[in-house]
Amino acid sequence: MKHAVVFPGQGSQFTGMGKEHYENSTFAKRLFEQGNEVLGFRISDIMFNGTADELKETKVTQPAVFLHSIVAYKAMEDNNPDMVAGHSLGEFSALVANNVLAFEDALQLVAVRANAMQKACELQPSTMAAVLNLPDEKVEEICKAIQKETGEIVVPANYNCPGQLVISGTLNGINIAVERMKAAGAKRALILPVGGAFHSPLMEPARKELQAAIEKTSFHQPACPIYQNVVAKPVMDKEEIKVNLIAQLTGAVRWTQSVQEMIANGATRFTEAGPGKVLQGLIQKINKEVEVNGVS
Repeated sequence: MKHAVVFPGQGSQFTGMGKEHYENSTFAKRLFEQGNEVLGFRISDIMFNGTADELKETKVTQPAVFLHSIVAYKAMEDNNPDMVAGHSLGEFSALVANNVLAFEDALQLVAVRANAMQKACELQPSTMAAVLNLPDEKVEEICKAIQKETGEIVVPANYNCPGQLVISGTLNGINIAVERMKAAGAKRALILPVGGAFHSPLMEPARKELQAAIEKTSFHQPACPIYQNVVAKPVMDKEEIKVNLIAQLTGAVRWTQSVQEMIANGATRFTEAGPGKVLQGLIQKINKEVEVNGVS
């Protein structure tokens, strides 16, 4: 009977996020103000009162989701998990939860990551697409074939749950892929409203920038295992954690595999800490037997 705490990524943001915590908890208020100070702008104002468009900017979204997740985690009654994981950006929240990163250091890294990704998106027009109800192997096969034939970049980026895989790449590559996925029998293959090709080789400039920042940051030994996106297995070594965190920007988020591995290692209860319920939905699709709840 093990308890796993998981943290959401970009896309879980909503207007008014965290406001209730700020108004009802002195501790939460202090964390938000600390966050404003670290970032050098009042992100709490955008979170509580900003428009959906303002919240959608990568440089705002990522720190906002991270901040809300940590506030939600600290508000949990049972915040002594047996294991942790985070979806993409959520991996930074998970590293605060298992004591590898200090809150301020993690927030600074999230800000660096967000700005670096924004810049990488501007360097080359690129996008992502969701592919539904096509086996992972078939999606991988189509991506490889397109890359070989056209030289365009198209790769699997997020293994979210069985039958839901997100691909990432150049505009042309993704357009070709969407048509081929449909022809191969995908229930749907649709281009997502995102700024760029996250978790693909096109994020290489951002990876270099994040690596430089990570190498200047203090990492500590974890209090419990983190199941990292790129390896989908438990990691307890701080140096290995760094390597995987850097590789994540250009590598795939193996969420399905991570959750399956956590269950294989005894997880029977999952709590999502942070905005929204995206991960709760995915975990239930991966395994209906486990208990799933959330704290937002």
